[in-house]
Amino acid sequence: MSQDQVHSDSVASAPVHPSQEWLKVESLDLEAQGVAHRADGKVVFIEGALPGEEVRVTVHRKKNNWEQASVTEMRHESSQRVQPGCPHFGVCGGCKMQHFHASAQVAVKQRVLEDNLWHLGKVKPETLLRPIEGPTWGYRFRARLSVRYVAKKETVLVGFHERKSRYVADIQSCAILPPHVSRLLMPLRQLIGSMAERDRLPQIEVAVGTRVTVLVLRHLEALGDADRQKLLDFAKEHSAWNGGEHLISWWLQPKGPDTVHPLDPSLPGLDYTLPEYGITMPFKPTDFTQVNHAINQVLVGRALRLLEVRRDERVIDWFCGLGNFTLPLATRAREVLGIEGSEQLVARSRENVVANGIQTPTSFVARNLFEMTPQELASYGHADKWLVDPPREGAFALAKAMADLHQDPSLVPDWVPPKRIVYVSCNPATLARDAGLLVHQAGYRCVAAGAVNMFPHTAHVESMAVFERA
Repeated sequence: MSQDQVHSDSVASAPVHPSQEWLKVESLDLEAQGVAHRADGKVVFIEGALPGEEVRVTVHRKKNNWEQASVTEMRHESSQRVQPGCPHFGVCGGCKMQHFHASAQVAVKQRVLEDNLWHLGKVKPETLLRPIEGPTWGYRFRARLSVRYVAKKETVLVGFHERKSRYVADIQSCAILPPHVSRLLMPLRQLIGSMAERDRLPQIEVAVGTRVTVLVLRHLEALGDADRQKLLDFAKEHSAWNGGEHLISWWLQPKGPDTVHPLDPSLPGLDYTLPEYGITMPFKPTDFTQVNHAINQVLVGRALRLLEVRRDERVIDWFCGLGNFTLPLATRAREVLGIEGSEQLVARSRENVVANGIQTPTSFVARNLFEMTPQELASYGHADKWLVDPPREGAFALAKAMADLHQDPSLVPDWVPPKRIVYVSCNPATLARDAGLLVHQAGYRCVAAGAVNMFPHTAHVESMAVFERA
């Protein structure tokens, strides 16, 4: 049972008396809560408890087959328990695992991946890949900060929400944001508090590139000239903090994401690099890009090495986005096709191919990848290798079409499936579901799988799996 299920059907109630039963914590759930069982078999989710610990708890929510609780007493502490690196841990909802040693977090995520593959997909990888790890602090290059003007206290809060609350946490720093962004939190509070529209500015979205940090200000009312000038002055002042090496740029968002635009168009835009392939990827602050640029570089490199692409091969990159994998693939393959659901993203990907001077034939198609017939799948032609990088919903339609073609070859008699697939996942449950289809119905083996610690100190599990024709 996941914590998502807990939230979906639980109703808060007054805390009951502390339990006298000692509970042995067995594992962590997807919300980084300890999971234990009472003597009668009832599941208990325990906030702040770690695997291996023995605790007594106070129960806050109770259902017929589970309880939600917090620790009141501990008689055995995990050897992996550490001092959290942020003074706001426990109040701020941005991280949930700072009290757990970073290497132990990775081990838990690897186990989550293995458990999902087996219990949901009945798939056991032939090889477990070494988890991809990187910086555990200052790694988050994308973040959405909530803003609230508290009139009674005449103060402004800028940060993440409190844990399990709609209120904005009162934080002065953030250890997972890059240091220069963390240092902006208090000045941002002062800036917003000085603006005429301070109670109509609900959000600041942060996006960090190689030379620029963009702050996207969501404003519910038009900004006057004085407020706009304050933003420009703030950007100039805090760009100087970095000796002008890294610029601060304000973008404004009056309505939906499509309305985002730079306050000062003369400033350079955002980009990130993939040095191993000589690729520079421009992006907009509202685009989906990986929040952890260091891990992304390693992720792309491992994916391409596992795919084992040769110069005489054609590759399809499904859910290609801006070309995070497509462009590097084009430096290795004979031909690359990127497929994505958005015409706008496809157009941007084409621009990125030109901007990087890529000569390999590289084309893009826009279509809904959550609907796919076997015939349409085959219409994209034979590819020797596939790279699949779907959103949290996974790639069920793609896997199902492959299974149908394998089960009934008469649907497309000349269909030749790819020899190897590398599947990059941000949801182990949907990866496991799709892996089950590929292995049990589409004629593939799962030759390798491993976790990717894209979001240290959170329970979010990214992973990668490799499938080969059986």
